[in-house]
Amino acid sequence: MQRIWQWGITAFVALLGAVFAIGASQLPSDGGYAGVGPSFIPWVVSLLLLALAALLAYQVITGGFRNFVDAIAGVAVDYGGGLWVTGGVLAMAALITRTGFVIAATVLFVCVARGFGSRTPLRDAMWGAVIVLPVFWLFTLVLDVNLPRLVNDWL
Repeated sequence: MQRIWQWGITAFVALLGAVFAIGASQLPSDGGYAGVGPSFIPWVVSLLLLALAALLAYQVITGGFRNFVDAIAGVAVDYGGGLWVTGGVLAMAALITRTGFVIAATVLFVCVARGFGSRTPLRDAMWGAVIVLPVFWLFTLVLDVNLPRLVNDWL
């Protein structure tokens, strides 16, 4: 039974690498600054995921994942935390064009912090904004990347 799960994890990582490769193939590859186009990083990620899938397959074939605990008794799965993180990613995807990058990424930060056990959403929102604002300014002012701004463009 354990091998089935290990093959499932391996297949999922390989599928994820293939999806990234398909997405990377649809991006323009013309070289910009330093000869690197917008498809470079997605290609690197897809190749690394496919290499990881190959290493996982090698481990499954040669005896299973190394250091993999056979009995996971006593370890509780935190479905609530996973739902908070997933909800945060979906909320960011839904909010980024409506509220802008700063608010959407701050909401994501709050949801991920909650998923990892934080019970102080206002403090998390403050720290999220402290982290997100410099990232926003770096991308928009320094790197000249157009991230979605707030609706009324005051930021």
